[in-house]
Amino acid sequence: MSQTKAKFTVIKEHICQMIETGQWQQNAKVPSENELAEQFTVSRMTARRALQELTEQGLLVRSQGAGTFVATFKSQSSLLEIRNIADEIHERGHQHQAEQLTLKPVPVTDEIAILLGVENSDSVFYSEVLHFENNEPIQLEQRFVNSQLVPNYLQQNFAQITPHEYLSNEAPLTEATHEIEAVLAKHHICQLLAIDDSTPCLQVKRRTWSSQGVVSLAILTAPGNKYRLGSHLVLN
Repeated sequence: MSQTKAKFTVIKEHICQMIETGQWQQNAKVPSENELAEQFTVSRMTARRALQELTEQGLLVRSQGAGTFVATFKSQSSLLEIRNIADEIHERGHQHQAEQLTLKPVPVTDEIAILLGVENSDSVFYSEVLHFENNEPIQLEQRFVNSQLVPNYLQQNFAQITPHEYLSNEAPLTEATHEIEAVLAKHHICQLLAIDDSTPCLQVKRRTWSSQGVVSLAILTAPGNKYRLGSHLVLN
């Protein structure tokens, strides 16, 4: 005898189908909990569970006060331990250095507004930091930061302290999502990393939360032949 699907599962499958068929594009706003509850004749709590589980799977992005959207990145919640690159390098017995390339406010695009949970009329802070291991460029860190949660970000010197270390002190990490992929970096990034344009790179796109909301979106690009992503997993 076949079992009837749970109602929240039916909602999840509907949303996935709308995304997979292209009817809902990336960054598209999806129906609210109330709208889904009415459409599928279920409680708001059931609709909320469906949205929450798809958000945890990285298919949706929820922004407080703005709604729920189709994710731009194929984000995946992860138990990867988030490390400070300076600590990683020092633990190998090597020397870490950093060059601050850019530190400024920038206008908010639609994509960044959704990912950081801010208004389109706001500005966010943007930094670019090039990290070195034994004087060799090892990673370019591009980071968008929620200016409301970290108002003094632009007053820092990220040649002296890494953005990760500073943000961990100012807005302690409670949650993170990752997208990890192999890419061919843009020409100017290859120049910064002192590699050929044809060299594969490892790129990590990471959003981090504090208890107050989304703190930052970091795009970390490293030469694939110089950098390895390690992890420490906690299994229950």
